[in-house]
Amino acid sequence: MSHIRSRSAVRARVWMSSAAALAVITSGGTGGTAQAVEITTAASLGAGTGHSAGTASWTTRTVAPGVRVRSGVIVDASAEPVWTVTVQAPGTGRLSSAATWASVGAKAWADDTAEKLRATGLAPRVETVYWPDYSDTPHGVMGVRVRIGSYAAQADAQSVAQQVGAAGFHPSVDWTGYDADQPADRENVNVAVIDPRTFTGRVEGTHNGNVTRRETTSSVAAALGSLVGVNSSFFVTSDADGVQGTQAGLSADHGQLQSMAAGSRAALIIGDGGRRVRVADLTTTVTVRTGGSRFEAQGINRVPGLVRDCGRPGGTPSERPWQDVTCRLTDDLVRFTDQWKAPLPTGSGTQVVLDGAGRAVSVGARGGTVPAGTTVLQGIGTAAHWLTAHARAGQRADVEESVRDSAGRRVRLDGDDSIVSAAPTLVHHGRISIDAAAEGVVDPADLSFGHAWANTRQPRTMAGVDGRGRLILATVDGRRSGGSAGFTLQEAAAFMRSLGAVEALNLDGGGSTAMAVDGTLVNKPSDGSGERAVGGTIQVLPGTTD
Repeated sequence: MSHIRSRSAVRARVWMSSAAALAVITSGGTGGTAQAVEITTAASLGAGTGHSAGTASWTTRTVAPGVRVRSGVIVDASAEPVWTVTVQAPGTGRLSSAATWASVGAKAWADDTAEKLRATGLAPRVETVYWPDYSDTPHGVMGVRVRIGSYAAQADAQSVAQQVGAAGFHPSVDWTGYDADQPADRENVNVAVIDPRTFTGRVEGTHNGNVTRRETTSSVAAALGSLVGVNSSFFVTSDADGVQGTQAGLSADHGQLQSMAAGSRAALIIGDGGRRVRVADLTTTVTVRTGGSRFEAQGINRVPGLVRDCGRPGGTPSERPWQDVTCRLTDDLVRFTDQWKAPLPTGSGTQVVLDGAGRAVSVGARGGTVPAGTTVLQGIGTAAHWLTAHARAGQRADVEESVRDSAGRRVRLDGDDSIVSAAPTLVHHGRISIDAAAEGVVDPADLSFGHAWANTRQPRTMAGVDGRGRLILATVDGRRSGGSAGFTLQEAAAFMRSLGAVEALNLDGGGSTAMAVDGTLVNKPSDGSGERAVGGTIQVLPGTTD
């Protein structure tokens, strides 16, 4: 058995010391200056095999006083990624109970599979895979994988994969440059640092006035005259999961909640227009009171009964957060703000329209639109019965919203505050601290869930704050867009910490990853069709002039 003893899969790659990173990325410089810096990629850090040297070339751009953008290409000449064939291990999804496939399996399965493959004339190898150093998952061996061959051309690997499939196995063709236990040959990164002490504009999370519309990050940036923009939160991408563009987690624009938290997950609180920024795990409650009675709402601006990424009480198959899973609620009360521009959901249930003073204008069937300056409540199941029993035209309904951090402290919002959220936390109190299982992006009991999403290299968007209160927004391209491999979650955390982040979180990534500077896209998104339209962004907006 091959023991690939990579501490990049256990403790993260080391990009450079914090001091060197700060000197290169977050310090001064002149626009358009290129710098080459030696860094450490350490594919086998702590494994006794030494460090592999890499270099990064940085280009600096001062976009405005207090706003600096650096673009870098990190190259490791020692990396030799190849195409290979991975034999998938059969399993059962813990949430779905459906048949699944995983690239990592148990040793007994791997040994048996390798023996059967050898009997067909193939030459498999069995490799040990280790858990990354997440704060809430097992340490040490995750499992084993079975692979065949090392090929320079993808077509050669695909030819072997056909043989493996014909022999009755379930193969995939993989690029080893995405493996956490191998060094990446190239990574293209962009880093924006916003210093509230000198920046005179504002930073805000925004849906650009419509939570039901998907727009590209660069088009929103251009429309708003943004200095820097990045994509932000997870969102619905399929009609089967709700209305596309609506948020799968907590968000707030101009101090108003536009969606509720999916359990306790990481969020970026952008206070006072970016003057005060912090990262925290946040939860939300929304209580509706009318007619002397009360009912807990479980959603804002989403289709009643459908909860993308789960994390709401009463949801099935889970009340916990689960990334990219849609849970269902039989009894559900949802509030709609006037940023819901699509037709309201229809179907069985009850709807109440509240005017700007909170008085019920109408009580009846679900549907129609949200008039400007009003709020709409929709209930299904017991929530519909409650609305029917207690809501009356002309009667006031009070809606109380609460956002709290993991310590129970209330987060108070005003018109200069916004929140974007995703998962998981990457850095906490200056240390790498990834609560991957708690935030529902991996499942130690189901290796088919979240492995590629979290443990292999992907395009990523990250945000954090350093010890001087500066906001850091960063992207890395992946899936070989522009030749870039991407980051694992562990590498994303190490990278943000190397930039001086004392708190950081992972935002939406993959094909959503985008950074625009002065309204122009500066990274290379991984979707073949180009930049993806997303549900929300963070925009750094210039100050007004007299």
